[in-house]
Amino acid sequence: MVTEQSFIMVKPDGVQRGLVGDIIKRYEQRGYTLKGLKLMNVDKSLAEKHYEEHQGKPFFPKLVDFITSGPVCAMVWEGKNIVAAGRTMIGATNPQASAPGTIRGDYGIDMGRNIIHGSDSVESARREIGLWFPEGLAEWTPVAKPWIYE
Repeated sequence: MVTEQSFIMVKPDGVQRGLVGDIIKRYEQRGYTLKGLKLMNVDKSLAEKHYEEHQGKPFFPKLVDFITSGPVCAMVWEGKNIVAAGRTMIGATNPQASAPGTIRGDYGIDMGRNIIHGSDSVESARREIGLWFPEGLAEWTPVAKPWIYE
């Protein structure tokens, strides 16, 4: 079985609103494995590296200011098709366009306060995991794995 890893981050608005546990629960119930987790304050340098693809765009400073405004919960999840499935679970960038049942559809209202970030490709996930977890990830296999995957 081919597994992927994805970087998922509960942004400052999600942390402040007490949504971390609910978000973790959704990924666990889906059968994904948590490989890294930390609550942290983001410095400007890391924020700029994370959002470097948007550098030079008018909204870049606002992204950096927001992500550094309070603690975030940075996570790495692993499992079959986690990048695409994780993005589906998150919903559209604009919470108003997100379907009910998605994280943003259930909890979000404004685009600038959209609760969560998820890697948009396997390549982005690798880059983001390297940025946010330079110390590496936990290695373990859940005992429920044979009950989740064929």
